[in-house]
Amino acid sequence: MRRVSVFGSTGSVGESTLDLLARRTDCQVVVLTGGRNVARLAEQARAYRAELAVTAHDACLPELRAALAGTGIEVAAGSAALVEAGARPADWVMSAIVGAAGLAPGFAALAQGGVLALANKESLVTAGALLKAEAARHGATILPVDSEHSAVFQALVGEDIAAVEKVTLTASGGGLRDWPVDQLARATPADAGRHPNWAMGQRITIDSASMFNKAMEVIEAREFFGLTPDKIDVLIHPQSLVHALVGFTDGAVMAHLGAPDMRHAIGYALNWPARAPLPVARLDLAQAGRLDFHPPDPARYPALGLAWQVMETGGTAGAVFNAAKEAALDAFIDGRIGFLDMAWLVAETLETFARNNDISREPASLSEVLETDQEARSRAAALARGLPRPGAA
Repeated sequence: MRRVSVFGSTGSVGESTLDLLARRTDCQVVVLTGGRNVARLAEQARAYRAELAVTAHDACLPELRAALAGTGIEVAAGSAALVEAGARPADWVMSAIVGAAGLAPGFAALAQGGVLALANKESLVTAGALLKAEAARHGATILPVDSEHSAVFQALVGEDIAAVEKVTLTASGGGLRDWPVDQLARATPADAGRHPNWAMGQRITIDSASMFNKAMEVIEAREFFGLTPDKIDVLIHPQSLVHALVGFTDGAVMAHLGAPDMRHAIGYALNWPARAPLPVARLDLAQAGRLDFHPPDPARYPALGLAWQVMETGGTAGAVFNAAKEAALDAFIDGRIGFLDMAWLVAETLETFARNNDISREPASLSEVLETDQEARSRAAALARGLPRPGAA
């Protein structure tokens, strides 16, 4: 029996993972973790007979304990409990906690020497070299779950990475892609939180609209595949049917296509190195009719250009970038800053942080990354307080 844990089980990726696990009889669910949606976490734990259910929030522990009373399922709460849960033996672990909170549990899971299915973008963006070294130390395997990186990973099967000329990640353009640029400043969290193609959580959907999500994926691609920044490109593809393209030195281009359903990438990671039938829609190109592509407009997506700045700087720049991005997103969702202020806030945090720190130096440990995260998050929050509220005179 394969032992499986799902970190972030109540989110969209976690729900899709459990949907696939429900169709199998060869997996035992070990750990399920969630946030404040305790009712759903408890429901999942009962349905999948998990050994342990963990909420990230200490204050939610009494509710979780009451919901699972009499089931024999262990319960725990807090960041330390998440790390301990990551250390619980499992053969395959889905890392789908959103944000820097997913770092430490993912590192703990790698020590088991199994498979880490990585949907937590922040792990590679903030600590890519450390994460890969930890996997190598324990003989563990990291598999990509982002649809774009899974697409690249699949296109490279049997290929020599040295023959890759260009990797192109596609982007839908997000929920504001058809808005006039001069109106973006007035976009609300509700406006940015509606995605035309994908069913995702609020934070990642807003990140899609701002293109911070794609900026993170560009940095991830560099870390995961060992590419130089000049070999990574982004194209807007409104249909979200082509997830990535890999161009080779002989002029050939391999494209990975599929319906916009995260169960494609999750299922590939779950069944790797084999393929297995998945309950996803089959692509009908005749029905699709057309596939459109165009380069992203820097004026519409200023966040995207920051990815190359981060890659050129290296070191802890990724940790600063991500921390500032999360702080900026919090401020936008709370109505404290405007939509376009997010990119300015992240750029300014990178600049001011670099003036006082050597961010080009590679971090020596996970604790150093987390310290940088906290310092950059505080710096970004302070900058956000200095901005006028949206609509203020």
